[in-house]
Amino acid sequence: MALCLTTALAHVGLVFLHVAPSNVVSQRFTSQVDAWIYPLFEQNWRLFAPDPDSVNRQISARTAHTAPDGSVQVSDWVDLTAVDTAAIKHNPLPSHTAQNMLRRSWTSYVELHGGDDLSRSDRAVMMQQYLRNIAADRMAERDGKPFENIQLRVVTVPVAAQGSRPAADRRAAAAAKNADTRLLPWWKVTSDA
Repeated sequence: MALCLTTALAHVGLVFLHVAPSNVVSQRFTSQVDAWIYPLFEQNWRLFAPDPDSVNRQISARTAHTAPDGSVQVSDWVDLTAVDTAAIKHNPLPSHTAQNMLRRSWTSYVELHGGDDLSRSDRAVMMQQYLRNIAADRMAERDGKPFENIQLRVVTVPVAAQGSRPAADRRAAAAAKNADTRLLPWWKVTSDA
């Protein structure tokens, strides 16, 4: 009971320091507060002022396994975004996790890495590991086959504007032509991931 109470008080204190205006204490303990808050307890105002995406992203993953004979076996691409969409489609009360975990981890990854996939901070390394672990967990659940490496592919397509159906079809074709595909490097998956 003492441990639960201590953990609860520490959590409330750290969240308070995160959302409070900048002060001497929050500045001194920024790294400890950020380590506790991100990525699970992040606070923001998007609930009240949402900023909808202007693009659709298809995040896919594939795995690689080295066979006993030394050959590398690479799996087919698996559309992780489609798996998320299927989990929330026709569900009157979809979980926040099913809706946003993969999407938000990708958004945070891009914010911290830009276009070169180089981690320049501890937070960037943490977000790379977080994204890798989400993909690895989902691929392990999918078929249960062993793998040592995972790779992600993200296809970004601009959302077509609303309009009449024939014009919308033309815009959808133009958007598909403007699709941007980003292939991330192979990431090593450790046993603790």
